[in-house]
Order: sequence, then C-alpha cells, then structure tokens
Amino acid sequence: MSALFSAWFRIPFWQRVVGGFVLGALAGWAFGHSAETWFGPLGDLYVTLIKMIAVPLVFFAVINAVASLHGQKSIAALGGRTFAWFAVTAVLAVGVGLAVGTILQPGTGVIGLAMDSSYKPRDVPSVTKVLLDVVPSNPFYALTGIGTTKNAAGDTVLAAGKGSILPVIFFAALLGFAMVKLGEKVAGVRKLVGEASELMIQVTRFVLEFTPIGTFGLIAALVGAYGFEKLLPLGNFVLALYLACGIHIVVVYSGLLLAHGLNPLKFFRGAAPGMQVAFVSSSSFAAMPVAMRSITHNLGVNKDYAAFASPLGASIKMDGCGAIYPALCAVFIAQYTGTPLTADQYLIVLIASVLGSFGTAGVPGTAVIMATVVLSAAGLPLETIGYLYAIDRILDMMRTMTNVTGQMLVPVLVAKETGLLDRAVYEAAPTNVGIEQENA
Repeated sequence: MSALFSAWFRIPFWQRVVGGFVLGALAGWAFGHSAETWFGPLGDLYVTLIKMIAVPLVFFAVINAVASLHGQKSIAALGGRTFAWFAVTAVLAVGVGLAVGTILQPGTGVIGLAMDSSYKPRDVPSVTKVLLDVVPSNPFYALTGIGTTKNAAGDTVLAAGKGSILPVIFFAALLGFAMVKLGEKVAGVRKLVGEASELMIQVTRFVLEFTPIGTFGLIAALVGAYGFEKLLPLGNFVLALYLACGIHIVVVYSGLLLAHGLNPLKFFRGAAPGMQVAFVSSSSFAAMPVAMRSITHNLGVNKDYAAFASPLGASIKMDGCGAIYPALCAVFIAQYTGTPLTADQYLIVLIASVLGSFGTAGVPGTAVIMATVVLSAAGLPLETIGYLYAIDRILDMMRTMTNVTGQMLVPVLVAKETGLLDRAVYEAAPTNVGIEQENA
C-alpha cells in the first residue's frame, strides 16, 4: 500500500489533476444524468474542504504578512503597484473582449433566443455599500468561514461572511499593523501567529492532495448533467469567450512577462495547478489556496507578499468575469439587436468594466452583476444575461481560469519589480504543490 501511495505522489500534481479531469469527463459521458448522483458528492466534498481552510489560511497569513513585510517593503507601495497592475490588465482584457466580439460577431445571425427560466435580474449594490461592507461590523461573523449561498440569479456560489473575504483581509491587516506598532510587547503573539500560519499551510497541502479526486467528481457531474443541446444556439458566443480568454492569457500575459524579462513558459508551467483548479471549480476562492501555493512554491514569489496579494486578487482581480465577459455581452447584444455600439459606448464599456470590477468586489455572482453594471452604463438592454444564463456554467469555467491566471500573474510582476521574486525558484522546474515539505 505504501508503494502505491509513493507512486501516486511521484506523479506531478498537474498530471494527476488532468487525469481526474479526463476520467471525470468519460464517467459523465458514460453515466449520463446519474453521474451527478454518483460522483457529484466527491466534488461537493472537495469544495467543502476548500471552504474549511480558506478563511483561517487567509486570516493568519495576512496577519503574519503585514507584520513581516513592515520594515522590508512599504505595504502601501506594494499595494499601490498591485492595484495598478490589476487595473492595467483589466483594461487590456476589456480591449481583447471588444476586439474578439467585433471580429467574430457572435450575435450576428442569432434569432429567437429565449430568456432562461432560472435567470433573475440582479440588483446592483452602490459603491458606498460595497466599500462599507469591507469593514466588518462583527469580525467574528466575518471569520465564520466561506459557505455556499444563493445569489439573486439562483446560482450557488461561495461566500465569506457577508459574501466577501475582504472583511477578513481588513481585520487581519489591522491586527498585523497593531502588532507592528506594539513591537516586542506582543512578540509571543507574533510567534504564535507565524506558527498558526505555517500550520494552515500544512493543512492546505493535505487538502490539495484531494484535488484530482474532487476534479473527477466536479467534471463527471457537469458533463453528465449539462447536455450539449444548451450550447448549440449560443455556440458562437462560447467560442468567442474561450478565444478571447485564451488570447488574453497566452498573448497579453506572455507579453507582460517578456517585458519583465521573465520566461512565459516557466510561468504557465508553475501556474498550471492554480489554473486547473480554477477551471474545474469555477471559483476564485476555491482556487485561491492552490494559486497561493503555486506562486510561492513554483514561481518564487515572496510568501509574505503572496499572502497579501493572492486573497486580494481572489476578491477583486476578475479579468474573465469582470472585463472580457461584460465586454463580449455588450458587443453580443448590440449585434443581436442590430444597433452597433457608438464610440462613446465603447468607452463607457471600458470604464465601467474596469471600475465596476473593483466596485463590486466580493459580491457573489461577479460575472452576472458585472454584465448588469456594464450593460446598464452603456444603455443596452439587460436581456443578454438571461439569454446566456443557460450556458453560464460552461462560460464560468474559462472566465474563472482567466481570473485566477491574472491573480497569479500580477504578484509575479510586482515581485519582479520590487525584488521579492526568487529567480532561481522561478526558473527551476516546478514540483508538486501537495503534501511535500518546502525546500529549506
């Protein structure tokens, strides 16, 4: 038995995940609708394990990061660079979405679309409410963990406390700054928090080993329950979204890496585990632990900076959901209704997508609400979202993988710019991101 486990762990993590994906797709095809009953619980268990570790991992990691980074690098400077790259890559993502939509014309020739019966319009929260909700009125409530909740569209999503992990980051950062201010008075607490952070990292390694099995269950249930008939009327839109996301990941991200003197192939090889989990789970929160582990373990980003940047990115860095998808929706509805977008509307889509992704940070169902924000701002009818809702799960897989890839890219770029990137680790061949210990 030990030899079997040893052989299993010797297989690179990404290959195990790919194996789970392929076997899950075959099982879903073979078992049909019953695959959801038979294999769905494996995927549910995996998501539950991720929910179990996400908040304590972020809480202790952020406290430890703020206390550790103080005196090395300015938190404000690192935060400013991170936000700046979030915005730059979001602008580029909107441009890619508009360009692909204009060239492929996914809304041209499509007639008689019906509103999906499960779609319900979203109420867009005000920017003031979103910002106020970052400050938890009860930190213990914010720390109760990420649970599943139903958004207004009826979709089951992961949510922390009020629906965002930002209150956890805020409270943890506040405690970290307080520890810096008190200095040696709380040396024991600082040591305890560091040990708690290491403890959660080890627990995360254990949970990540379940990823191939969770992938098998999630994909089997999806393939078995979905049915290709939903895709046929909107196949061109699916193609356009996947192509736009692919161009953004391969061309735009690679260009930014090359501009920083970094080999894109090394990045994608190291980031592969996070990208895989994002694709199968359709959740930035679910992918966050493995994404954080990937950028530190495989790509050499400073652990303390990664502990700050990765949870923040999982909340507000949404190139797929918040930039490419709303832009494509705008182009699609303009083509479907035969009313071409004006230059002013193109500019409004760009601005609304970039600002909206920050202004709706942590709101469950980001893609739905972002499309609502952008279409409303551009004066376009909101029916597009209802038309596309039937295929949203398929769209969300690629959108989320794009989100998470960007969430890993930005810390790498900022770390390179600020001397927080271990180039030797980045250039080395990535290893498993599971239960093995860190290199000394």
